Amino acid sequence: MTFYEMALESDEIGGYFEDIDMPRLIDHQTKFVSSLVGGPASFSDDRIEAVHRHLNISHDDFDEMATLFGEALSIHGMTEDDVQVALAAIEGKRAIIVARDAA
Repeated sequence: MTFYEMALESDEIGGYFEDIDMPRLIDHQTKFVSSLVGGPASFSDDRIEAVHRHLNISHDDFDEMATLFGEALSIHGMTEDDVQVALAAIEGKRAIIVARDAA
């Protein structure tokens, strides 16, 4: 099962992914994750904040996303150490992804 399949099935965050151009989102997510772990793609904090600002993401939503993302990485064979590195990098973006009024 992929992260997005898991996310769509989630009662907590599934609504964020309805009516989305999934191939485009997957492409962006792949580049985002690559940038977090030192890959060639680059996303500025301003850009990351701008694309998430209108979604009003809460800390609970962020936590659910991180949990599902970690599970998906494990399912696809990533080692626990590498999963933790990826999750720590994503956690480092919490302040710019979670809505300020949801903090």
